[in-house]
Amino acid sequence: MTQNPAVPSTMKAVCFAEPGEASVLHTETIAVPQPGRGEVLVRVMAAGVNRPDIMQRKGLYPPPPGACPRLGLEIAGEVVACGLPQEGTPMPAIGTRVCALANGGGYAEYCLVPAGQCLPWPKGFDALQAAALPETYFTVWSNLFMPAIPPAGTRVLIHGGTSGIGTTAIQLVRAFGGQAFTTAGSAEKCALCETLGATAINYREEDFQARITELTKGEGVNVILDMIGGAYFNRNLKSLSMDGRLVIIALQGGAKAEQADLVRIMTRRLVVTGSNLRPRDSGSKARIARDLHTHVWPLLEAGTVKPLVHAVFKLDDAAAAHKCMEDGGHSGKIMLDVAG
Repeated sequence: MTQNPAVPSTMKAVCFAEPGEASVLHTETIAVPQPGRGEVLVRVMAAGVNRPDIMQRKGLYPPPPGACPRLGLEIAGEVVACGLPQEGTPMPAIGTRVCALANGGGYAEYCLVPAGQCLPWPKGFDALQAAALPETYFTVWSNLFMPAIPPAGTRVLIHGGTSGIGTTAIQLVRAFGGQAFTTAGSAEKCALCETLGATAINYREEDFQARITELTKGEGVNVILDMIGGAYFNRNLKSLSMDGRLVIIALQGGAKAEQADLVRIMTRRLVVTGSNLRPRDSGSKARIARDLHTHVWPLLEAGTVKPLVHAVFKLDDAAAAHKCMEDGGHSGKIMLDVAG
């Protein structure tokens, strides 16, 4: 292992002893972890807050075997130590500034990350902007653009348009020549989605399925990126074109759908699939990282797409950051400033 000699033996990290409300979160002083083979230790400058963190805190989304049990799935900072190299995976040099998809433990002053899950900060980005990228960009890219980038003109419906996932998906769909539709819950949120390039539907005022049918002249959309689940399932099926694809990435509206229309799936040759990023192995995540670096990092550096940051909290205020997300009024990312 190689290490910056200035790395301390202890660090501050957000912890919780038992699942519960946001108030269970607190900071503790714990040992700085040591990188194993293929891992780097990052001095964290900023970290992102994501819906899986909320679910894990509540006891509803346990970390996969071998993952760090503490919260935090995306970070930006400086590499300060490297474990032994792993064949086929380049190790970033000590002193390199990276943003990374973590396997947990990002709400801390130091975080271990597999080297293949690291990406350089896009040129011109600061720590908060860089840390706002990994979780949402890995998720959107792997679900909408892999294994192949859809052809120009592809119609995509994105639920939760002002979430971190939603704002990212709208911009990437538009950047690659697709037509983006989205749902949001207020006139203000719909207006934001429109500025990003989507046709927005206020789901509190109109039935999104009927509106999609109208907007597409009865053809439907080719792909739906859905974080609602059961409550939207049948309306999603009715919103899809022939050979359409429904990708379920979260279950905010329930895990079960009543009286699923299986006939429609068969007769319209629909594909219904699910996705969960955190349990994927490091090789899979590294492939996504390489794809992002090739196809998306130039767009970020050119300003074609960008992360939207809604609010920034200090590490000690992680509970307040969770409450902000649970209140549902945010548009874009909620971040933790770790170095400030």
